[in-house]
Amino acid sequence: MAKPVLITIDDDPQVLWAIERDLRHKYGSDFRILRADSGATALEALKQLKLRNEPVALLLADQRMPQMTGVEFLEKAMEIFPQAKRALLTAYADTDDAIRAINKAKIDYYLLKPWSPPEERLYPVLNDLLEVWQTSFLPYFEGVRVIGDRWSPKSHQVKDFLARNHIPYQWLDVESDEANRLVTYATSSDVPQLPLLLFPNGSNLIAPTNIEIAEKIGLKMRPTMPFYDLIIVGAGPGGLAAAVYGASEGLDTVIIEREAPGGQAGTSSRIENYLGFPVGLTGGDLARRAVAQARKFGAEILTPQEVTSVRTEGQYRIVTLADRSELSSHTLMIATGVSYRKLDVPGIDRLTGAGVYYGAAITEALSYQDEDVFIVGAGNSAGQAAMYLSKYARRVTLLVRGDSLTKSMSKYLIDQIELTDNITVKLLTQVAEVFGKDKLEAITLANIETSEVETVPTNALFTFIGAMPRTHWLQDVVERDKYGFILTGPDTMQNGTLPKGWTLERNPFLLETSVPGIFAVGDVRHKSVKRVASAVGEGAIAVQFIHQYLASL
Repeated sequence: MAKPVLITIDDDPQVLWAIERDLRHKYGSDFRILRADSGATALEALKQLKLRNEPVALLLADQRMPQMTGVEFLEKAMEIFPQAKRALLTAYADTDDAIRAINKAKIDYYLLKPWSPPEERLYPVLNDLLEVWQTSFLPYFEGVRVIGDRWSPKSHQVKDFLARNHIPYQWLDVESDEANRLVTYATSSDVPQLPLLLFPNGSNLIAPTNIEIAEKIGLKMRPTMPFYDLIIVGAGPGGLAAAVYGASEGLDTVIIEREAPGGQAGTSSRIENYLGFPVGLTGGDLARRAVAQARKFGAEILTPQEVTSVRTEGQYRIVTLADRSELSSHTLMIATGVSYRKLDVPGIDRLTGAGVYYGAAITEALSYQDEDVFIVGAGNSAGQAAMYLSKYARRVTLLVRGDSLTKSMSKYLIDQIELTDNITVKLLTQVAEVFGKDKLEAITLANIETSEVETVPTNALFTFIGAMPRTHWLQDVVERDKYGFILTGPDTMQNGTLPKGWTLERNPFLLETSVPGIFAVGDVRHKSVKRVASAVGEGAIAVQFIHQYLASL
């Protein structure tokens, strides 16, 4: 963390030099000493320190300065750094003004000029002030600060992107005085665009895209080589497992991920049935550990980056990225997972990100402290989200279309939900409509059997329904089922006939698609088991088939 700052202000160069010398001699090892020759200059410096989130411990201002007296400066400075200690440097003739200023500007102390020797007339006073400051000072957050509107979809997108890429950030609602001051210091617009991202070096981004954020924080989006042994599209559990095994076994490996490592599993608030973690772990923890492991073995991870198309040229598999650059490889693995299906009810689209969320949206949980929230879904992801949100919300209601949870949810989760007092399960229930202008305000629930409806107030609806594969970019490349899931192994063969265009004498490997050298693992695969462990296993197994394929080239 940056050293706390001591600032001294005086328009007399000789006095300014002298006080800075004495401050630096005594406090230079523990504090950063800054000086300014006017109150206006010092205020600008304070604003920049505020934008960089650097703490200010002490303000020492001379009373007799043109344009702005020391008292006037300290009054204005108090608005920027209210916790900083304030001292006035004054001549004996101005002591009455200094005493009056103690009440007016809430000055902590006044010092008389000259202060020589400082060991007797300066340091004891400042030591006391700094000791008091340090006892109440809480270290500032070091990282990205995000200022935005709680109900802004753009703000939700930014928070979600930072969280899923494991970038520490602090959220400041624009309605707070602190956030308003920071917006004023950072922008000159009367109606600034939000969200506003402030970085530790004092720079900022206004309403940025994910790409702009990634470039700013140094995420890797461009490959180091034009050719790899293995290109993996998707950094969910299956893709990350393949990267670990592929890179550890000597394959030049790169993962291309359009959002953030971890995939759908990475948004899970708690995974408790994954082998080796008896107390469970969050999806974010699993993703972070897997990313570190893959990088340890030399795998590259490009994020956020998207593959828009793929083609084959002889033994090469070539992908085109969103920036129109190309990467080629001997083998390609598809591990893009699935997306949650959107609710098809009136009013839903304009409220997405403003009270309606797809997936866990862990970043929003704290915002719903002591409020009533609703969750649509009956799978493990919905159950995990219900348990997590129940720690913050007053009431969590799980909306289930079926007549039971047992068909789609693990028993351990069902047991936990039954034991949680503030979780209610409504069976045979679906959302019929949502309401709200700029944010979600209410939803209408319909009973599937009786058609009975009720409208209930809420600001939060989390949705975990259906599974849509991200395979549109593979159309006319590999064979898929009618829902878009990729056919692999025996499923690529109809009545024992090899896939159309298949050029090898052997049958497709277990996890190989209808195109030799292109593999698919995890939820994107036809008839896959929708579990983290199975995706990890498939990623590991596929690498063995890739070795066999490469040995035949």
